Amino acid sequence: MAAAAAAIVSAQRLLPIARPRVASGRRGVSRLRRIPTPAWIALVACVNAVCWSVISPPFEVADETAHFGYVKQLAETGRLPHTGVGSIPREVAIALTDLRVFKLSEDAAGGTVASVAEQQRLERAVARAAQLPREGSETAGVASSEPPLYYALEAIPYRLAFNSSILVRLTLMRLLSALLGGLTALFVYLFVREALPAEPWAWTPAGLAVALLPLLGMLSGAVTPDALLFAVCAAVFFLFAKAFRRGLSRALAACIGAAIAVGLLTKLNFIALLPGCLAGLLVLGARVGRTSKRDACGRLALACAIAVSPLAAALIAGRLTPHIGVHILSSSLAGLSHHGSIPAKLEYLWQLYLPRLPGMSSDFPGLSTIRQIWLNGFVGVYTWANIAFPTWVDLLALIPTAAIAALCARTLVLRRDALRARTLELCVYALIAAGVLVSIAILSYSTFPGIGAQFGRVRYLFPLLALLGAVLALAARGAGRRWGPAVGALIVVLVLAQNLLTQLLFVSRYYG
Repeated sequence: MAAAAAAIVSAQRLLPIARPRVASGRRGVSRLRRIPTPAWIALVACVNAVCWSVISPPFEVADETAHFGYVKQLAETGRLPHTGVGSIPREVAIALTDLRVFKLSEDAAGGTVASVAEQQRLERAVARAAQLPREGSETAGVASSEPPLYYALEAIPYRLAFNSSILVRLTLMRLLSALLGGLTALFVYLFVREALPAEPWAWTPAGLAVALLPLLGMLSGAVTPDALLFAVCAAVFFLFAKAFRRGLSRALAACIGAAIAVGLLTKLNFIALLPGCLAGLLVLGARVGRTSKRDACGRLALACAIAVSPLAAALIAGRLTPHIGVHILSSSLAGLSHHGSIPAKLEYLWQLYLPRLPGMSSDFPGLSTIRQIWLNGFVGVYTWANIAFPTWVDLLALIPTAAIAALCARTLVLRRDALRARTLELCVYALIAAGVLVSIAILSYSTFPGIGAQFGRVRYLFPLLALLGAVLALAARGAGRRWGPAVGALIVVLVLAQNLLTQLLFVSRYYG
């Protein structure tokens, strides 16, 4: 009894000490709750990309070797690469050999470094390679044609780890891309919030679903300018949605122009968005012109001046003409003009995205482009198209895809009156999307019929991720107020499951 009484007294003495700890824990939870939802969504996307950067073996993501070589040349010499053909730097070649990158591309059953002995041999090889002279390389493969902004940003972590091994530098560079993946998800959420303000509960599922996309995580966890391209394209959609809802202020005009300038400095693919961006500025300017034509002209001039400032600076400095990207773009367009008739090009464009109509020649015999290229690619075709889910998984994915499409269509039908009031805004988004689709078809047609759809890969559609977020939000709203939140949560769970299964697929492919 005495021992029990002593224990009770001791517990009573400890209670005043324990209570502040509980209160402190509650204050910590309350602080977490005060963190804005957009910040949480950006954090989820960043963590997802970091996970993918760990799972994806070095230089196994498409064209990562070329993009790393571009950064290496810029960081070590201060000059841009000038050729896509030639030998890769010796340091990179040593790493690729010990990482079995060449063997993995040929051997479907092979794996990467998976034992302690192999890891130690790799570390010794890259440590010796790190002692080689740092002279860069004029060769950057397919990346040689790209603008320098993303690579200039990646040169920062490269220089911070300059004296470390190539794998340490690559890891830090991948982390920078992961931060850009967080910005992509953030701007998608903000776009959905501006474009669909009526149902706030639908914003979060749309943002989280995009943040957890496995293909976005894989690309944002690698060294590729796509990471910055996706972020700036999502920002463009957000800025236009905000301008259509609140009006084209001087600040918004400057931001839109800056976003376009950043896009042009990031990747040549951004050119596909320019017609839609110009149309959006003209529509917004016309609205401002109803009250003040002077303000309208001034804001349009401001946006356009900022947008073309990088191009003007390059022309003044005399650095535009020698850039390999200009020559490739001009020669591709010139070659395309002599390749096939206009009806043949239009038929190819139609069949790349839609079922073939009677009377059309069969450009993709025995292939359903909608399902086998685009849907299956979205479900899971990764790296160099050598990692994919079994066929039954692609067929099973048709069920949620059809359900999301039906629910989205139901929302559009029920809210058709609201859609009519926003016809011009929707036309701007459609024109931006059409520019991306047509650019993919043009580039693919330049290698047709030798290669059926060379650029028929889902990652080339990811500049339109903001529209995907809107579709997912509309699908959740299509289930009604009662079931909508549950459907939104189910969409997030499905994407999370796809993400986890895809990561397991990578683990089994490379480390199994």
